[in-house]
Amino acid sequence: MNNVKYKILFVCIHNSARSQMAEAFLNDLGASAFEAESAGLEPGSLNPNVVQVMVEAGIDISGNQTKAVFDLTQQAKAYHAVITVCDAASAERCPVFPGKVKRIAWSFDDPSGFTGSKAEILEQTRKVRDVIKEKVTDFIEEASSVRFWI
Repeated sequence: MNNVKYKILFVCIHNSARSQMAEAFLNDLGASAFEAESAGLEPGSLNPNVVQVMVEAGIDISGNQTKAVFDLTQQAKAYHAVITVCDAASAERCPVFPGKVKRIAWSFDDPSGFTGSKAEILEQTRKVRDVIKEKVTDFIEEASSVRFWI
């Protein structure tokens, strides 16, 4: 990869779970080549189950704030890629960041919709966390190709 630090934006509905996890993993695993942010269409508050399972993975996101994608648009922030992480059922509601950027869509289940006991909800959230980490790891490898950015 060249000397460019690629700026990546993860977008979801509430910026409370999936986009926060993806941002944290990319900033952790790809810090030398990437700078990630996340935002939502309707920012909510951090999902405490997500905070817990990320701590289990060695990453503390408890101090993160949720952000509105429209605020980033107004700030005229530029990104090399925008990755939506909404589940398939909500994909139509996920915003697309304007501008000439690489657009990628990943679909993950929304932890805010999980039901069951606390243990069951945490287990479902861990599964989403692990799939997101795997997808981010694959992205880092794939994006190491200059052709990826053309």
